[in-house]
Amino acid sequence: MVTLFVSHKIAGPMFRFEEELKRIGEGDLTNKVMIRKKDQITDMAVSLNDMIAGLRAKVLDVQTEVEHIRQSASRQNAPKALIEELDHLHQKIGSNFKI
Repeated sequence: MVTLFVSHKIAGPMFRFEEELKRIGEGDLTNKVMIRKKDQITDMAVSLNDMIAGLRAKVLDVQTEVEHIRQSASRQNAPKALIEELDHLHQKIGSNFKI
């Protein structure tokens, strides 16, 4: 009976981690792993949430920087092809990541 109890305390959170890792792999950086405080692997959930937040911040930084470069290129009358490529890159980041 104790083995069954312990396995549920680990299997449930591991299932949630697996599902969250799939979402991250698909570019979804909006979720936060929530597990019960009594679960055995709360430290792992904290680390995973920290990783998600770090990735989200980095993707936002890159997206913001691309937009700033695009605006600067536009103000400096850069070639239209360059501005279009920067627009495309900005849109691609937005479509590949849910932040």
